[in-house]
This record gives sequence, structure tokens and C-alpha cells, in this order.
Amino acid sequence: MTTEPHGQRLSIAWMTTARGPGSFGALEYVLEAIDDGLPVNIAVVFVNRERGESEATDRLLDLVEAHGIALETLSSVAFRRARGGKRSKPGEPLPAWRTEFDEAVVERLERYGFSVAVLFGYMLIATKTLYERFTLLNDHPALPDGPIGTYQRVIADLIRSDATESGCLMNIATGDLDRGPVVSYCRFAIRDAANNALWDPSIATEGVDQKTLEATELYANIRSRGVVREQPFLAETLRAITEGRISIPPRDPVDLTAAVDDALSQVR
Repeated sequence: MTTEPHGQRLSIAWMTTARGPGSFGALEYVLEAIDDGLPVNIAVVFVNRERGESEATDRLLDLVEAHGIALETLSSVAFRRARGGKRSKPGEPLPAWRTEFDEAVVERLERYGFSVAVLFGYMLIATKTLYERFTLLNDHPALPDGPIGTYQRVIADLIRSDATESGCLMNIATGDLDRGPVVSYCRFAIRDAANNALWDPSIATEGVDQKTLEATELYANIRSRGVVREQPFLAETLRAITEGRISIPPRDPVDLTAAVDDALSQVR
């Protein structure tokens, strides 16, 4: 897969579970960036939920429809139940119904002419069926050499390793979870004068469980530093692709820290 020549609009698909404000905010941010001149076209939005499953999801569906964007929905929960399938479990192979589900997703999306699909807040691991058919850009809340897994696990690993910085990255989804080729990244401090007092050595140990960590002020502080960067980082990644500074597949990861910091400075 190659992206459109420099200077043309980048056509993307947007894939999300839309289960919370982060997913809504990211799509809203990119739509506003498009209105402000970002040369990107959202060819279709795919949501693995149907209307009525969640108020948060319904809110995003309303946003998509208000902008006149093509919308495809297919409930992964209903699909699994209809086939008597089991839920996916960490560390275990994906059940057979997941491949069947992705086959149905491919069938729905391949009619749209897009270059890349952006996975943002998409809570399903892509199977080979999906990532071999489309180029999938996956957001991950860490630096290229940082922890893998959910943002909850990432933050816990950062605290336990006494890390001083973290980041956001976009990578191409492959069978190697969160370790596919990195397209772009940005970095930020998670320990500085503003929050140094929150780094209590008693919580940065393996003996402190995940639930306890998530209840700490330090955890919330680190999470907030990442969340505020996710949206501008995504928009700047798309901008860099349209300007030819990022190629797909990537030659080398592009550091967008300065661009993200600049975008943040304009809204503070």
C-alpha cells in the first residue's frame, strides 16, 4: 500500500468501538481539523456496536450522521452471541468467530476507496483477515520502546519501572500486538517538578495491585498528560502523511513532539 501523492487529500476509514469520551473527542478533533484545512477525507466510519448498545456510542453515531459521513455498524457482541462464541482472553489465541467477524468487516469496508484505516478506541484485536486486507494505523499510548497492552497496563508499568517519560505512537497493526512498524510518535515527561511529589516509592512496587495503582493521584496525572496529546498527535500524524513526511509503509518513525507541543500551546 502507498499513500496518495503529496498534495492530494488522504482518504481514510475510521474504526472505533466508541465506548467513551476519548473516542468521541478524537473524531470530533479530526473533523474540526479537516474543517480548518487538514487535507483528509473520512470515507467511512466503522463501529463494532449498533445503535442502542451504549449512550456513548450513540453520541458518536449522531456525530457521524450529522457530518454526512458514510457509516457502517456491526455489533461484535451480537455477532459472537449469534454464533455461540466465547469471549477473547488475554494470552490466548483469538476464537474462530473473530476471524469470521473480520471477514464481515472487510466485506462492508472494501467498497470504500480509502488508503488507510485509523483504529482509535477500537477495542478488538485485528485478525490476519483484517490487517492483510487493509493498512491499519493503530494508536498506542507509549513510546516505541515502551510498554504494550492497554493504557491501564502501560501506566502501571511506567510507574513500577520508575520511568521519567512516556509518549504516544501510531503503528501499523500486525500480528505482533502493539509492536508493528512505528509510523510516528511524540514524547512527554511523566515526572517533573509539577508532579514529583506524587511519586511515592511505596506505590511503585510489584506488590501494589492494579486497582490500587489506578486510584492514585499519580496514575491520574500520567493519564491526563497522555490524553491531552492523543488528539493533536493523531491530527499531526495525518498531516505528516499528506505532506509526504511520513510514508506508508514507514521508512523510519517520525518524531512529532514539536508539532504536538506547538498545537497544544495554541489552545492553552
